[in-house]
Amino acid sequence: MQRHRFEAYLDKVFDWEQLTAGLTEGRQFPLYPWAVAFDAIFLGSACQFGPLHRIETECCRGALHQRIGTLSEDMLGYAMQRQNPAEIFALSCQVAQQLKRNGVLHSDWARGRVVAAVDGIEICSSYSRCCDACMHREVERKVDGKLQKRTQYYHRVSAVTVVSAAFPVFLGIRFQHNGETEVACSLALLRDLTAQLGRRFIDILVADALYLQTAFVREVEALSLDWVINLKDNQPDLLAEAGRLTAAGAPQHHETTPQQDLQLWHLPEVDWPVADRVVRIVKTVRVQNARRVQVEERPAEVSQIQGMPAERTKSQDSQSKKPQRSRIKTKQPAPIVSTNFYASNVDLGAIPPYFIHQLGRSRWTIDTQVFQTITTDCHLKRPSAHQDCALVVLTMIRVLAYTLPMVFYYRQVRSHCRGVPPGFCDMARQLAYGFLTLSSGSS
Repeated sequence: MQRHRFEAYLDKVFDWEQLTAGLTEGRQFPLYPWAVAFDAIFLGSACQFGPLHRIETECCRGALHQRIGTLSEDMLGYAMQRQNPAEIFALSCQVAQQLKRNGVLHSDWARGRVVAAVDGIEICSSYSRCCDACMHREVERKVDGKLQKRTQYYHRVSAVTVVSAAFPVFLGIRFQHNGETEVACSLALLRDLTAQLGRRFIDILVADALYLQTAFVREVEALSLDWVINLKDNQPDLLAEAGRLTAAGAPQHHETTPQQDLQLWHLPEVDWPVADRVVRIVKTVRVQNARRVQVEERPAEVSQIQGMPAERTKSQDSQSKKPQRSRIKTKQPAPIVSTNFYASNVDLGAIPPYFIHQLGRSRWTIDTQVFQTITTDCHLKRPSAHQDCALVVLTMIRVLAYTLPMVFYYRQVRSHCRGVPPGFCDMARQLAYGFLTLSSGSS
């Protein structure tokens, strides 16, 4: 039987069949080997089938029946519970290494540097369903109209994602443990990635203001990484000093678009007393010249004289004695102003400070694109196998099933499409159709 186009691409670029065949079996007497179960979960997630019972249905009598065969949801959960998550993590690192060798992570705007963002996301929150690895907290919730304290169970995941490429690429994830902070979890993830990928795989790390802490910055620099982190109220002394030094007019202006103006301040050395060091600060004020619709009520006669379209209200009829009025819609200028401070240790040299602004803005990719897409389309928050090890393995496979179809989408679908390219979800649907029509004589 010939391979599906998607699988043929993975075999050609990553030697995917050989990589997945090397995953060890965690069960003693399996009826179906782990490679088959892995393919079912990975391909089902790539087709965005979501929960395990949907993958079971597709394997029994749907798109994956001919490719995989009949598998049950219980068997998939049992198999994942007995697998080693470190092997899936190593597999994702091998994928990232191959992508870098192929030049996928290169970008012009980042000046040849690989920029990665670190952040955390909460998944699988529930008031009734939990596992041994669940974190918990007390939450006030309305029950029968009364506020009651309920125990909520949840998981948090830290992720490191390349944001400088044409599309975001996951490098790895790690589940946060009980009693562990998000920053400590992210640091452990960065150490694991450094052990797998090497010290110079990432050049610059970008993060939210939560990560602007002395211990985190020292650990990141010990890993030979440059960093750009948002500066907010969690470092009041540094923020106050940066605000005082940038109180005067902006020395630099950048009109990025006709609708947007950017004012920029650059401070090469600002004292950070908590960390007993100096850091580079860049402040930006971005003004977007937006327009908003405003509705005004005016006498109908005035509107007709001015030639404006009038929308008559329900109370205006021929027998009403009230003065006739109309609603006028007009667009008024409504500039949107956003101010950001960025702290960094990047040695700019001859590079303009605007580069720090670009790096700081790139962090939003992990929120607006990565987490949003993998949650809504790839079902990251669906706890289909809510057991400690099984949930970790399932989430890691879902991350792979987001990354590799995204690579296939940009490198094969969009790049080869002559007309309007399909969306990411449309491509996933086409993958499912391809498996549905797969036969022994054609791909």
